[in-house]
Amino acid sequence: MSIFISIVGLGLLILIHEAGHFFVARAVGMNPRKFYIGFPPALAKTTRNGIEYGIGAIPLGGYVKIPGMHRPAAGDLDVHFGRAVAEQPSLGLAVEELRRRLAAEDHVHSREAVAKLAAELERAELSPLAQKAAERGVGDVDDALGPDAYWRAKTWKRVAVIFAGPGANLLLAVVLFAALFMAGGGSATQTVDKIVADSPAASADLRPGDRIVAIEGAPIDSPSQIPERISGSEGKELTLTVVRAGKPVELGPVRPELTDGAFRLGFALRGEALGPVDSTWQAVRVTGIVTKAIGASIGRLVTGDGRDEISSPVGIVQGSSQAIERGAESYLWVLGLISLSLALLNLLPLLPLDGGHIAFSLLEGIRGKAVAREVYERVSVVGIALVLLLFFIGLTNDIGRLGS
Repeated sequence: MSIFISIVGLGLLILIHEAGHFFVARAVGMNPRKFYIGFPPALAKTTRNGIEYGIGAIPLGGYVKIPGMHRPAAGDLDVHFGRAVAEQPSLGLAVEELRRRLAAEDHVHSREAVAKLAAELERAELSPLAQKAAERGVGDVDDALGPDAYWRAKTWKRVAVIFAGPGANLLLAVVLFAALFMAGGGSATQTVDKIVADSPAASADLRPGDRIVAIEGAPIDSPSQIPERISGSEGKELTLTVVRAGKPVELGPVRPELTDGAFRLGFALRGEALGPVDSTWQAVRVTGIVTKAIGASIGRLVTGDGRDEISSPVGIVQGSSQAIERGAESYLWVLGLISLSLALLNLLPLLPLDGGHIAFSLLEGIRGKAVAREVYERVSVVGIALVLLLFFIGLTNDIGRLGS
């Protein structure tokens, strides 16, 4: 069940990401043609107001089809209509007319040529594959020539639409963190909240609700002193003084264990809920800290030192399911961290990631003209190769962790 919930949570993050693209695209006048969770083939789909909504069979992401992501090019026609022309040579004249119009960048008459080609395709007798490819080609070229095409829009609109996906994940992370701080995950208190099973704290009979007032006889003046003194013991036995049911109780001596690079007894302190303003500020602060840490991790990856820190969707689901077993609060913290990581990953300036599209939109805005399609394709090949490399490194790490 925990794995299923993890997968659903990951799907929710993807839904929110794509919804960011979708709603901002509609707001700035780009009318999306499709909104899918997962990739085709479609398990279920429906069309409303000219937009096809669907769930794909491949649950590795999702997408919003925004019309005219690239300026239409004459070279696209061979891909779309090559099979149809081979089966029905009479279609060649209409295709060549459209090719000439596109080459001359005569976009007004190009739409007329698309309509003429569409009419001839309706009369042609083609195989299902050729018919489907040709119909898709007519739709794609017509969308790219339309007034709501992405490539025609102003730079700020293009950047807004693309940034909206990562921005939605970033906003979700901040909202989740703020809600957790407001629900009691804010400033720590001296009261014990949870005890880790089979830990030194459990063996010493430390209980939830105990308020730690002294360690080794030295009074505790603030909650931050509790982990400092335990970690600073360097593994030496400690005696804790707690208040239980209104009476002082001495526990121990108990020896801290080295866990995750620090000496710990194995308990968590209860958090004190923060107000809305303080919670929002703490959420923003945590987001900044994690962003900085992820940036440093990417920097170490460039130097070859951060390979072990990469994870694939397999590891994400595994980590999420473990958090679910620890409770809803732990899972929501992890979900917020995954949402933040998804946002930052997509902002890397690599095509086909969102950051790559933002970088090219800004470049085209500065140049005042579109970047050649060949440049897009070559950069995309490099970006896809790097993304796949990261995926396989992460998958290898996850398989090693599962195996051990």
